[in-house]
Formats: sequence, C-alpha cells, structure tokens
Amino acid sequence: MSERPHILVVEARYYEDLSEELLRGTTQVLEAAGAGFERIQVPGALEIPAAVRFAAESGGFDGYVALGCVIRGETTHYDHVCEESWGGLNRLALEYMLAIGNGILTVENEEQAWERARVDRKNNGGWAANACLKMIALKRNFMTKP
Repeated sequence: MSERPHILVVEARYYEDLSEELLRGTTQVLEAAGAGFERIQVPGALEIPAAVRFAAESGGFDGYVALGCVIRGETTHYDHVCEESWGGLNRLALEYMLAIGNGILTVENEEQAWERARVDRKNNGGWAANACLKMIALKRNFMTKP
C-alpha cells in the first residue's frame, strides 16, 4: 500500500479482557503494515456502527476496525445485538463505501470467545485489521481506474 492508511479502531469494551486481546491482534497487524491508527471506545457492540458513522462524517479515516464480543445469554438479546451490529456495519460499508474490518465475535460461550480472540489462536483482531487494510487497497485500486 503506497500511501500510509489511517484507521479508526472502534472497541466495544463490554468484555474488557477479551477486548484487550482483540486489540493486541489488531495493533500488531496495523503496526506491521505501517498504518496509522486511532482508538475509540464504545459501551457495547450495538454502538459500534453508530460510532463508525459519526467518524466517517469527518472524512479523516481510510478504514475502520470494529472490535467487540457478544456472548449468547438466556434471552433473545444476543440475536438482536448480533444482527444489528453486523448488519449495521455491512450497511455502512455498502452505502458509504467504507472499508471495514469486522472483528465482532458472536459466540455461544466465553471459551469460544477466547479461542477466536487469542493472538496465538484464531486472532480475529488481527484478521479484522487485515481485512480492513485489504479493503482499503481494493477501494484505492478502483478509485484510480479511469
């Protein structure tokens, strides 16, 4: 990537320890790629799409990494939060041509969350950062086409 991308990392901090591990994977990838980044925190996954939309209005970012975790509980709240947080990010990407790496874990239990969050396991934070960088490169490629 020729021009250094500037990324906004939006962290849902509901599960602090998991959030830290997701962030660790994300920052490792962004730093290795030479990307600049800023971080903001929101209370939970449901607030991530709104925060991305607010930031997108500034025009100061090339891409966004969404980090959070939703663990199934005893009610249907899980289904609503998963659907709205993921759907909100997809709508933003499509409607506003935003490069978004989605690192919101949607899992049945804490064990599954750690398996996906740990840098030495599935590293979903790193995966989301890579996805964001690849989407920025793809968008830049299409924007330079005649």
